[in-house]
This record gives sequence, structure tokens and C-alpha cells, in this order.
Amino acid sequence: MLPRDALAESLRAAEKPALVAFVTAGFPEPDGFLRLLAEVAAAADAVEIGVPFTDPMADGVTIQRSSQAALSNGVSLGWILDQLASRDFELASPILLMSYLNPLLAFGYDALAARAAEVGVSGFIVPDLPYEESAPLRTALEPHGLALVQLVTPATPPDRLIALCQSSQGFVYAVTRTGITGGAATFPPEAAEYLAAVGAASDLPVCAGFGVRARDQVEEIGQHADGVIVGSALIEALERGDSAAEFLAGLRPR
Repeated sequence: MLPRDALAESLRAAEKPALVAFVTAGFPEPDGFLRLLAEVAAAADAVEIGVPFTDPMADGVTIQRSSQAALSNGVSLGWILDQLASRDFELASPILLMSYLNPLLAFGYDALAARAAEVGVSGFIVPDLPYEESAPLRTALEPHGLALVQLVTPATPPDRLIALCQSSQGFVYAVTRTGITGGAATFPPEAAEYLAAVGAASDLPVCAGFGVRARDQVEEIGQHADGVIVGSALIEALERGDSAAEFLAGLRPR
């Protein structure tokens, strides 16, 4: 099975809603990256590994802070791929790289796709890559069966939403609100209608995120989406020295 298809199947097979966890690579400490990744992968149904970047325009202060800390410790895209290559264990859940475009361009699409497939990456999420400019990266990923996950938002026009959902691979990332990651979020009544429209447009699992930090939010969003994405709240838990596994277990509906 291709990695992108295995990703979709993993999310479909998870106890609903699936839990997708975001960690910044090399945070809080580079030496603990693989240990933390194994812990998170065992507690979540998929893991987004954030590639640190100097100008993370879609991210709030929490992920910006973790990204700057990782960069100051020498973490880079190449370092992440080398770390993944060095592990001597299997991960319990699929992993994706979430990166802004510049590091991917600097690495080179073809080399990146081959290396990512070699080290067990299932796909990519690139928040600043417009759909209209995504063909070169998609073409590089295609021979390796890697996913290019598309993002949609409540502001996405209906026709464009359908096009993005139909072109996404692995799952559809449904941003639940406009703005940046990490802020406290409520689930307005119109969000249910929006997620229903995303689900109707996609044959893939729909995973919703931005601002999720508590079990009641996971339960509510899970009524309207296949999966829930948590990022900033997990980073904050790591900053406090909390157990990632315990934090993620606490988000699961009872």
C-alpha cells in the first residue's frame, strides 16, 4: 500500500475521532526528539512533525517560540530526515512533515521526496504553498506514493473547496477558524455546516484543527469530522514538562 493510502486507512481505522498530534522537531530538546516522537506516535493516530522556520506566518506565538528554540539548537530539515533515518524502531502511527515552502525548495523536491520515502515519512503539509503552484512538489512526491495534504478554511469558496478536497491526499486538513494557530477557540454553529461541506466534498478523512486544547472540544469537533488536530496545546504541555502521552490521552473522548 502506498504511504498516502496507508495514512488515510490509519485515520479511518482509528477510534473516532482520530487524533493527529503536532510536534516541533527538536523541541524541547534535540537529543530527545526520537524518544518524544515514539511517545507521541503511540498516543496519537498520526503525527505532524513541524519543520522549524524563521517566519512561520500561519503559527501563533507558541509554535513560533518552539520553532525559534529548535532553530537555535541547529535543527533543520536535513537534521530531521537524518534523525528519522537513524531510528532503530518502528513508529506506531504514520508521520508527516509540516513545513513552509522555503526549506523544501532549498533541499530540492526530487531529493526530498526520495529521502522522505526512505525514512518513513507518509506525506507533507505545506501551509504557504498555493494549490495553483503545487504541481512541481506533487510530481516529485507521486512516484514515492507520498501525500500532499491540502488545507481548507471557512473562508474557502465552495468551488475551490471542492477542488482542494478532490486533490488532497492522505486526509483533508480543515482549519476550523481564520487566523493563526494556538488561540483559544470556540466551536460556532456555522462550523458544523462548514465541516459537513468539507466531508461531502472529500472521499478522504477530514481532520479539523486550530485552537484545540481540551477534551470537550475534541468531542464536539469529532461529531463533525473524522479526526481532530492538536498542536499548540501539546507544545505548551511539553514546555510545562508534562507527559505528552498523558496529555494526549486526556483529550480522548471517554
